[in-house]
Amino acid sequence: MNEKNPGGLEPFEICSIRPPTENSSLTFRLTRNCYWNKCAFCPVYKMGARFSRRSLDEIRRDIDRARQLDDWMLAGGIGMNGYTRADYGKLPGLAEEIRRTGRKAHHEARTQKAAAEIPEDVDPRLAWFISWFNDQPSLEDSLAHLLSWRMAGGETCFLGDADGLILKPEFLATVLGEIKSRFPSLQRFTVYGRTRTAARQRSLADLRSMAAAGLNRVHFGIESGSDRVLAFVNKGECSADHIEGCLKTKEAGLSCSVYIMPGLGGTARSEEHALETARVINAAAPDFVRLRTLEIFPQTPLEQAVKEGSFTECPEEQVVRELRILISRIDAETELLSDSASNLLDLYGKLPHDRSRLLKIIDGYLDLPEQSKRIFSLHARLRSFLGQYGGLPEDLYEILSPYARDGELDMSRCPNDTLEGITRTIRSRLMP
Repeated sequence: MNEKNPGGLEPFEICSIRPPTENSSLTFRLTRNCYWNKCAFCPVYKMGARFSRRSLDEIRRDIDRARQLDDWMLAGGIGMNGYTRADYGKLPGLAEEIRRTGRKAHHEARTQKAAAEIPEDVDPRLAWFISWFNDQPSLEDSLAHLLSWRMAGGETCFLGDADGLILKPEFLATVLGEIKSRFPSLQRFTVYGRTRTAARQRSLADLRSMAAAGLNRVHFGIESGSDRVLAFVNKGECSADHIEGCLKTKEAGLSCSVYIMPGLGGTARSEEHALETARVINAAAPDFVRLRTLEIFPQTPLEQAVKEGSFTECPEEQVVRELRILISRIDAETELLSDSASNLLDLYGKLPHDRSRLLKIIDGYLDLPEQSKRIFSLHARLRSFLGQYGGLPEDLYEILSPYARDGELDMSRCPNDTLEGITRTIRSRLMP
């Protein structure tokens, strides 16, 4: 790169949807969006997004752009003595210098976020969620993405969007080689996958080839072990796919991380959902089990099912009791993580070793008086919100300000309906 002429530098595509563990990873899109896109609970890719595979030339171009922007940050004095949060304040100036020295006008259209294309009739809660998707990142977005990755150590990379296992092993190996040659500090590469793809489309030799090329971990959203629940939410996979896909992935030498969705069975199948999910986890023995509690998003098939009366959302206490059944029944050696903002309780530990400690946390919540449970829920959701966004938007601040006392929230006199409404509002804006 010619550091005296940065005008040719451009942003690269970033994976908006990625596992919580990859929030600070360097990301590259090998595909766009989700080819299945039929899960009843999922609000992602529902506003006209189409699935596509990106060409090797497109991916190489993004890898080159990321490398050039990373070099430009260093040339601009960022990272000379380590990376800090203060460096974020330098990014607008660097981006403006790039634009000022030659960025062409027709490229400016690329800086508009996908949020600008949200139809006016979309439910405000869904609009909030969609606004965080960024199919056309700006220079500032790309620079901030690189800085976040550098601040986290610069060792992890996520390859998106959805099911990375549909890619041919030879293609993935070429991409991994290109990335490692440009970013040699990377130590871990991960993808999202579908268990059906691992079980039925990819041979063990295919998965071993991916591992040999440098892929380290596959994140599977299994959601449930109940075939009835999976069919109801149109997951397009069954429990046998989950078990075979996970076992084959592990046999290939890849780390296996699964996501389950407490509450997905609704009130009618809550116990079945917990018992069958524990059965699948015991059979599949994934390395990690991650909790991502159901949130019903507007304009999804699951919301329509609620309106039609074919699905009833579990109250929070029932979801917690579901978790108690699940944790009581998991005997496989695995690590449980509660790293989604949608979760009420912080349940982290090794199973079955930490079962008693985790059940004690659950029982501590269940033993609370009803009003204390409501207040606990509000504070838990508020902590998650502040952790994700760093502060409160004006409307939430106004809602909560009447209950502020000496810098603390006192919800003891808040009516139950109001308290639950505030909590629901906060929950609706959390990114799962």
